Amino acid sequence: MKIPKPISNLIESFQKLPGIGPKTAQRLTYYLLHLPQTELEYFADSLSSLKKNTIICSQCKNVSEEDPCPICSDFKRDKSQIMVVEEPLEVLAFEKTGKYFGLYHVLHGSLNPLENIGPDEIFIEDLFKRISEDRLKNSVQIREIIIATNPTMEGDATAMYLAKKIRERFLNGDDLKITRLGMGIPTGADLEYADETTLRQALEGRREM
Repeated sequence: MKIPKPISNLIESFQKLPGIGPKTAQRLTYYLLHLPQTELEYFADSLSSLKKNTIICSQCKNVSEEDPCPICSDFKRDKSQIMVVEEPLEVLAFEKTGKYFGLYHVLHGSLNPLENIGPDEIFIEDLFKRISEDRLKNSVQIREIIIATNPTMEGDATAMYLAKKIRERFLNGDDLKITRLGMGIPTGADLEYADETTLRQALEGRREM
């Protein structure tokens, strides 16, 4: 039986999403088919505005509706700490712990030579620029870089690269500390899926690199 073109197009679109196989794509499509038209239009508008109405914060590279984002513009945040994470979802995860009050830097990925993702493909140089600009100020604010990349092969490689380059460029005595999240995060796990207690323990147990 030939599937109507609008249905097959949507199935193909769903299949392009991570973790969505053919059967799941079909179920989602036929589920939407039974929704009232008003709900479908709201869903379509939400998709359409996803990129139109969001921007990348010029400072931390997190996704926001304004620049700078609410975290970077919050004068109550501890500007002596920058936590480096791979994805915006990890910012949400750490914010839910209620135990981190510093700033963030979102890389939007990790180093992965097999996928041709090098330092220029993610926001690594922007982190170095933030540190460099801070070092040019009369009163240095950034005192600690917390590397919170995922405990995967790619995440570990990214953490080692960052630590090496930061030391080469900026380390001067004890004025800049580089730390890595402590134990508690299983190897190979994604931080965005970790529970709040695990993330809080990892943050409190971070170690110097």
